[in-house]
Amino acid sequence: MTDRKRPLRSAEWFGSADKNGFMYRSWMKNQGIPDHEFQGKPIIGICNTWSELTPCNAHFRKLADHVKQGVLEAGGYPVEFPVFSNGESNLRPTAMFTRNLASMDVEEAIRGNPMDAVVLLVGCDKTTPALLMGAASCDIPTIVVTGGPMLNGKHKGRDIGSGTVVWQLSEQVKAGKISMHDFMAAEAGMSRSAGTCNTMGTASTMACMAESLGTSLPHNAAIPAVDSRRYVMAHLSGNRIVEMVNEDLKLSKVLTRQAFENAIRTNAAIGGSTNAVIHLKAIAGRIGVDLSLDDWTRIGRGTPTIVDLQPSGRFLMEEFYYAGGLPGVLRRLGEADRLPHKDALTVNGKTLWENVQEAPIYDDEVIRPLDSPLVPDGGMCVLQGNLAPRGAVLKPSAASPELMQHRGRAVVFEDFDDYKARINDPDLEVDAESILVMKNCGPRGYHGMAEVGNMGLPSKLLEQGVTDMVRISDARMSGTAYGTVVLHVAPEAAAGGPLAAVHNGDWIELDCDSGRLHLEISDADLQARLAESDPTAASRRIASDGGYRQLYIERVLQADEGCDFDFLVGCRGAEVPRHSH
Repeated sequence: MTDRKRPLRSAEWFGSADKNGFMYRSWMKNQGIPDHEFQGKPIIGICNTWSELTPCNAHFRKLADHVKQGVLEAGGYPVEFPVFSNGESNLRPTAMFTRNLASMDVEEAIRGNPMDAVVLLVGCDKTTPALLMGAASCDIPTIVVTGGPMLNGKHKGRDIGSGTVVWQLSEQVKAGKISMHDFMAAEAGMSRSAGTCNTMGTASTMACMAESLGTSLPHNAAIPAVDSRRYVMAHLSGNRIVEMVNEDLKLSKVLTRQAFENAIRTNAAIGGSTNAVIHLKAIAGRIGVDLSLDDWTRIGRGTPTIVDLQPSGRFLMEEFYYAGGLPGVLRRLGEADRLPHKDALTVNGKTLWENVQEAPIYDDEVIRPLDSPLVPDGGMCVLQGNLAPRGAVLKPSAASPELMQHRGRAVVFEDFDDYKARINDPDLEVDAESILVMKNCGPRGYHGMAEVGNMGLPSKLLEQGVTDMVRISDARMSGTAYGTVVLHVAPEAAAGGPLAAVHNGDWIELDCDSGRLHLEISDADLQARLAESDPTAASRRIASDGGYRQLYIERVLQADEGCDFDFLVGCRGAEVPRHSH
């Protein structure tokens, strides 16, 4: 075992023979813990987002048990603790609303308790960034263990992707192509095991981001939730976190600018979710790395998407793991000299390239060679212009190529309720060339920036065979969704952004090649329109109700800044607080 470089943090609780040490040890001993466990062993926190209301993470009790076995085997002592569980599938108005709250829970739980390192049990979309954000603000040795994706969905003898099939089938119902019975029959077959969405949605994307950042062991991202190798991974992570304490391998040594640049390039190669743009920015902000939208253009653009996975492609996470998983993708990039920083350190003490340079690739259909990509340029398209002065994003691998350059008239919805009320109105003035625009769905406007940006198309156009249109909003969309959808427009309408000034019939130009999103009115007219209204009134009215909503609306940053709270940005460390008695 490596010699420890510094005294244990937990010794500040358990290492003294005075009144305080007596009380800390005595209270812990009521759980049946013998005295020798307090005599110089690293105390490893297991930060668990288990919840039956978060079905993606509902198997985490068993996962935690395997981490504990690994910790004990390596000479540490595990202590499991719960934190707020952000469940994307049930939580309203959106799990993004409570991502920052969960990160605060994690940060204060780590700082205020006797732990020398932490294992983060993550899975559902927002649990991964929330826990990494909280841990980054403390900067102690940290390792990520993901719950893994669920097994392939099955319906009518074929594989279906969780999340993605919902968007597909619901549009087919509206178009009259399938019956409601067919739609409901897919429900049970879509989610047939423990785990996260099995498409390259946000959960799978953030699992890949965690691995490409170096915060998890190799292969962590893709092992199916019910595969026994998932529990082996948990056990080995428990082993490794004890060694990390002895090596003083803190999170700041892994989460470097080089690590984030590797993750941006990886996101393009896997066809990852647009949500990664917001989450990586927030994590980077906590650890003190200056990451911007320009980095996504500089590093990501020109990178081919080589993972053929829904919603961009054909396969699901099971096939991705069997084909070689993320190490196979990183090897492809590295061999083509497309991995920005091969020497970036990872939590197992090796460099990223050392971990993947001999990684096997078993299926060239799923993990394609770079000269036969799914999409030639899968890098996130960052857009700017008078409609998005601080940026907006579009996912090229999920968009229709013919719409990546488009000019059309705006069909405007003032908010999501207005959209739902009018989108299927037979008298709605809309055609296939129109651009659907939705306002007031950003961080303040929807207090949480819900995943409503992939607006369903008007029924009358679906019936005509239209399958995609340009859509623009200050909202997000699920990583399981698809379409030519412009998201994260910043500043948002509810913060006084230009989106608030768009009128029905305005011409809008989208040009992904040049990164342009332009509302075709003069600057003077734009400012005059904004002056005529008070776009921030609705969010101020909601904030006046008090509670967490008020805190959120008043302190949340915009999408280009990661939607963190302004007072949470930065690393505050894990200095031991004063005694409680």
